[in-house]
This record gives sequence, structure tokens and C-alpha cells, in this order.
Amino acid sequence: MGWSVGIDIGGTFTDVACLGDGGAVHVFKLPTTRDDPGRAVSDALARLTGEAGVAPGAIGRFCHGTTVATNAVLERKGARLGLIATAGFRDILEMGRQIRRQMYDLRLKPEAPVWIAPGARRVEVVERIAADGTVLTPLDMASADAAIDRLVAEGVEAVAVCLLFSFLDPRHERALRDRIHARAPGLAVSISSEVDPAFREYERSVVTAFDAYVKPLVADYIDRMAATLAAAGLRTPVQVMQSRGGLASGRVATQRPVRLLLSGPAAGVLGAQAAAAGAGLDDLITIDVGGTSSDIALVRAGQPLVRAEMNVDGFAVRVPTVDVTALGAGGGSIAWIDGAGGLRVGPHSAGADPGPACYGRGGTAATVTDASVVLGWLDPAYFAGGRLRLDPALAQAAIAERVAGPLGLGLMEAALGIHRVVNAQMADGIRLVSVKRGYDPRDFTLVSLGGGGGLHVADLARELGIARVLVPRFPGVLSAAGLLAAPVEHEMSAALHTDVAAADPAAIARALADLDAALARVMAAESVEGLPQTRHHLADMAYVGQSHSIEVEMPPEGPDRLAALHARFEAAHARINGHATGARSKIVNLRAVHRAHLPPPALGGVTGAEAGRSLKARRRIHLSAAGPVVAEVHDRGALAVGEVLRGPAILEQDDTTTLLPGGWRARVLDCGALLMEREDSA
Repeated sequence: MGWSVGIDIGGTFTDVACLGDGGAVHVFKLPTTRDDPGRAVSDALARLTGEAGVAPGAIGRFCHGTTVATNAVLERKGARLGLIATAGFRDILEMGRQIRRQMYDLRLKPEAPVWIAPGARRVEVVERIAADGTVLTPLDMASADAAIDRLVAEGVEAVAVCLLFSFLDPRHERALRDRIHARAPGLAVSISSEVDPAFREYERSVVTAFDAYVKPLVADYIDRMAATLAAAGLRTPVQVMQSRGGLASGRVATQRPVRLLLSGPAAGVLGAQAAAAGAGLDDLITIDVGGTSSDIALVRAGQPLVRAEMNVDGFAVRVPTVDVTALGAGGGSIAWIDGAGGLRVGPHSAGADPGPACYGRGGTAATVTDASVVLGWLDPAYFAGGRLRLDPALAQAAIAERVAGPLGLGLMEAALGIHRVVNAQMADGIRLVSVKRGYDPRDFTLVSLGGGGGLHVADLARELGIARVLVPRFPGVLSAAGLLAAPVEHEMSAALHTDVAAADPAAIARALADLDAALARVMAAESVEGLPQTRHHLADMAYVGQSHSIEVEMPPEGPDRLAALHARFEAAHARINGHATGARSKIVNLRAVHRAHLPPPALGGVTGAEAGRSLKARRRIHLSAAGPVVAEVHDRGALAVGEVLRGPAILEQDDTTTLLPGGWRARVLDCGALLMEREDSA
């Protein structure tokens, strides 16, 4: 296969991971070129050629994580959108669910994405399908033509079609799509029966609207990326990370681009999963600490938890996604004093420009990174591998003025307080993905990701009673490495609303077989012949009368299949909600997931270092109010397999710094990862 390259484009940095068949690893970061993300990709490929000798023609895989779809929504830069609905239902997108999360604000804001298709660009067609799938009113083509012509006159660039009960009979939506292509060939079209064939009209309208909104932009982006690769001499197609945690070819991804909305965070979780698999660990809590936020996820039995919908800019979008909780707590998070005189950290961030005060770029706010510098945890001369020199005096001045002075604290007390506050927020985030979902965090290994994770994980583990922490070999670029660990994956669902007790096993089998057949055609377009493939069948279930469902894996076919399905649902309900009622259950949707698994990448990068050669220096650091302690400073890359360190110690590498407090030991595993264990946990 040759070299495999994963490039994850974030808001500030573009992460690059390049792996060779022989275990060679090249990783680095580049500034993201937001005006043209392809330029950063070109720069990365040029650097791989010039510094690592990786010829473009030798690259066999190119995997990509991108925020282009997310940014289009956040920045309101998607297509000018029109919406076609069944007569009488044009305002479903505006009415929403009548949920008001901010009931006491003096000025209420819409909590449905009305801006995506204002009233003038929402039109109706005469047609009606009943709740049982029968056609009450055939599609009136004259009304369809009038609706299309009105949208064209409004200057729309994309159209979302969401008709009543189309998930039971998609013929009207498909006919409308064909009519739009005939009358206005340049318009992008998304139909709800393909984007989200499930009941709940509002949710289906939202996800279809977002799909159409980003479709032209994503298609253009993928085309330009393919041109960039071709110009650089690559002969491999683009594979793009989807929100659920699987790769899709660029051509297939543009057909349902809404599934790219949370591409980056999913890649980080998969990178952590792959690194932990090399260490023989499969129950994980991952925390990815960046400059602005922390992304937290849970992996159970080697599989990331998946939720049925994501939140994008405050709007619920029904797309299966890796269950990642994002907190406004990162290295650039600003420490401030609230009106009651309490210390707060975040969610506001100093960002990368001007950045923390210690960057010396004009920032004056006290941040988490400034606190780390004051405490001696970060070497000002070796931040980001020495590419950015920090100014400790500026960090001290910011904390003294903004935190220590107002609170009447000493400088070190204030810096330690900043870390305690931000760690408390991160610990609460970890409880959200574990305890809230029925899992005890003490049963898991905490995995550090991102440039800042290594400074927080030991304290977080102690706070939560977690005995083990895993620090992968290259945690700062694990999102890029995770792209290379991801399977090629596609998912489809079908509505099947029925009580389990009254369900027809043959109808369930037929519906799943239809999904498998459709997915087999999609997977065939991915050119995955010869790779091991797996199929998973799932059901969204609830008690009769409940409005929110739980995803349950379908048992194998057999005479007791439905009884086993009900038992699995009850067990899942008890784990998540603390009880099971024994009442009748129902199936809401069926879902099939097909995966093609690539060989696991070697993420360790172990180079055969000799034991005892890693010590760089000793320096005084502050871990508590008791005063400074002397910590050994080690070069992470010079640690040998099997080598053991005891805290207090600091491990430095280009992409992150890891803090090993007293009472912890760290051992380098065969896979190159660092396993930290509490010595007082026995």
C-alpha cells in the first residue's frame, strides 16, 4: 500500500500523520490556511517530500478530516436554500418543537434554524401520503412546477424536499427531485427519504435542510481537494471522515454531506481507540484538550458510543455521531472573577491570536497556559518543540493582575486555583459521558489527547478515582492518526414503527435485508474488495408511550429474537435511566451499519531508544500549596520500551507535555504508548 497520510484541518492547526509499511512515522503541525485549506495540504505534502523523502506517488491512502461543513453552518456561509413541503406544512421548520431553553430572557430568539430557509424560500406542493403509507393525494405536477419556479426566482442554490410521511413511500420526493433537475439543472437537491428516512417531521426537515445547505460547498471543496492532490502528484482518491467515525470516499460523502458535520472530533476518538488497542485496552474515556475546548468521549468494549443526533450551533441535527461532549475549557481558556468574587475559567478563550499572555502577541488575559508556565510545568524555551518561545514574566503579570490581586492570593496559589477550576469542569464533563450514561468511570482507562491533555489527566484521574492513564506516542496529532485507523463505514436506516409484542419477524428480516442490499451497493463504490467486512443491525427502541428512543443491537435471527430484543432494551434502559419497567416496548427505526476494516496502523513510532538516556534536566515545579518540588524533565522520544519513571516528573515532546505528579509511575509499553498508574491505587 505504501505510505498512508492523514490530514486533519482544524480551526488553528492542520495536523499531519504519515505512516509507512515498515513502521516509519512522520507527524507535525502546520498553521491552517483558512482562506484556502488546500494550501495547508499542499504545504504538508511538500514538507513530507522535502524533509521525510515521501514521494507523492508512493502515497497509497489519503484520509482527511475537515471542518468545512461545520464552518459553513457556524459562519452562515452555506448555499442559499429553498424548502419544499407538503401543502399546509411549509412552516414546520419554524414551529419546531416549541421548546424554550431560555424561558426567562426578555428577548427570545428562535430555537429552530429559521435562518436557513426564511419564509419567502419555503414553498408547498399539493400531495399527501397517509401515516400508513397510502397515497391520499397524488403529487400535482403543476403545483410542483410553480414551487420550483418560485424558488428559482428567489435565487436559491440548493433545495431541501421534505414531504409528509415520505419515509414510508418516497415516490413523491423522488419525482420532485427529478423535476427540479429537469427545470433547474444547476440546483443541488436533498430529499428527506434518503437523508433521514424516519418519523418526526421537524427533525427530518432540519437534517435535510442542513444537508442541502452544505452540499454545494462540500462538493466544491472535495473537487478542489482532489485537484490539489492531483497537482501534487498523488494518484489516490480522497477519503473523508464522517461524524459516526467511519471513512467515505469523497464522491460518496458529497451525496450525504450532513454526515461530515463533526468529522474532526470523531477522528480523535478513533485515534485514541487504536492507540489503546495496541496496549490491550478497550474500555476508555478520551479527553482531547486543545487551545479553546476539550472534547470528551467514551469507548466501551473497543467501540465508541454513538448518539442519534448532534448539536450544531445550538440546533439538534439528527445524524448519528460519535458521542463527544465539548467543553469551553482548554489551554487558552481565560480565568476571570465573577460578580460574586469567585474564580471562573472559560468558556471564553484567548485563541491563537493574540493567545495567552505568555505568547507575547499582545494578549493580557490570564489563561490556563499562563498558569502552567507560572507553575513550571511548561518549558518556555520548548513549547511546541521550541517553535514558539514563551515569556514567563508576561504570564506572571497577567495572573497577578487578573486573578491573584483581586482574590488576595499568592501567585502560585492563583495559578493552582486556575488549574483546579478548569479540572473540575473537565471532571464534570467526564461524568456526563460516563455516569450519566450508566458507566462507572473507575472501570475505564483515561486517554490523553491534544496538545494540553497531558497536563491535566493525572489530576482528573485522581479526582474521578481512575487508576490508569494512557498517553499515546503522539497525542497532539492523534486526530490525524485516527483517520488512518478508521474503517470505511456507511449506515442506513428505515422507519418501522411497531410494538415488539406485535412485530412480524419476517417484516423485520425483510427490512434489514433491504438495508443490507442498499449498503452493499454503496460499499461497492468504495473499492473495498478483499478487505474484511462486518455488518451490524440495530434498532431504535422505546417503551410504548415514550418519545425518546435508545439504540439496541439486534439479536441474531431465531425464534426468540423479539424476546431477546426486548430483554436487551430493558437492560439498556436500566443502565441509562436506572430502572426498567417491564412494560411493552416498541421499535421506532431499524438501522444497518456496514464496515470494511483496514489493517491497524502502527501508531507507536518506537525507534529502539536505550534506557537511561532520556533525562534532560531537573527543575522546580509547583504541584500544591505546600511549596515547590524538584522534578526530572525527560525527553519522551528517548524513553526505551519497558522503562519506568516515577513522579514528580515532566515528559516533553514536540506535540505535548505530560505531567507525572508524585504518587504516579509511568511505563513505556511495547506499542510506544505511556501507561501511567497511581501507586496508591491498590
